[in-house]
Amino acid sequence: MRRLDLFKRICVLLFAAGLFWTSFVREASAQSGSAATDGTALRTIGFMTDFDVKDDAVGICKAVMNGVAPGVQIIDITHQATPYDIAQGARFLAGSSPYFPKDAVFVVVIDPTVGSTRRAIIAHSRLGQYFVLPDNGLLTLIQDRDGIDGVRQITNPEWMIGAKTSSTFHGRDIFSPAGAHLARGDDWTKAGPAVEVASLVRLNLRSAVVDASGLHGEVIGTDGPFGNLVLNVLAETFAKLGYHVGDVVPVQVGDHLYQLPFVKTFSDVAVGKPLAYIDSRGRLSLGINQNSFADTYGVRASTPISIAAKR
Repeated sequence: MRRLDLFKRICVLLFAAGLFWTSFVREASAQSGSAATDGTALRTIGFMTDFDVKDDAVGICKAVMNGVAPGVQIIDITHQATPYDIAQGARFLAGSSPYFPKDAVFVVVIDPTVGSTRRAIIAHSRLGQYFVLPDNGLLTLIQDRDGIDGVRQITNPEWMIGAKTSSTFHGRDIFSPAGAHLARGDDWTKAGPAVEVASLVRLNLRSAVVDASGLHGEVIGTDGPFGNLVLNVLAETFAKLGYHVGDVVPVQVGDHLYQLPFVKTFSDVAVGKPLAYIDSRGRLSLGINQNSFADTYGVRASTPISIAAKR
């Protein structure tokens, strides 16, 4: 009887020890690879390219990042930016960065001149975020809104995939490893020499203007698969014309004049009917309820628009 009681006690102790060990292993596994070199949590990486996802390029870049900073969180902004469209990339980057942590790292590869003399850089914003990208104008809107307080050119082979890099895949060989080094807390001054902020390449992005004849702007893109036209007209600029929700707005788009109801949302008009509205990014946009304005009317980016002031 005593032996049976002793056996039961031993079993209970072994069971408790097993529970403790399982809990310990799970906790250790959860924490392994998730700490930066200084012991703090890894910085989040926002990743954007024009690579698409039809081949292995995006996956390879993520594998490189995870190899340098195991367990790093990588959030895909998009990999379907229009190929070579730096202005669109700048817009997407500026539109998404406010929703990331204040110390986030952005790896952005829209790089039409990859392999040329253009610089591969890391920029640090005054808000505390890092941007790893080609120096080709992608930073323009971030620089204007948030400010840039430091820039480094990536020249250190230890911040790259190795001494031998491809001339056509800097996303894998330079930008991904550099971004991962930042995510794990490495000293960014080791990436390469300082660059003058004033020397950064900038895009010449036109803003809408209002004069005696009305407002003049242009189409700067469409919102993904829906085909709504995004204009370079901020809500506060449009407000200068005097229109209010419920008014009909005469919008000249290229050679065509449209009389569009100014409403809050798509369902404020019948299915298939066009409308003007302020989009979620604070810009005037033109759409069709449950259809594509761009495809229906054959409108593309850079098409000029004009709107007369309300009478």
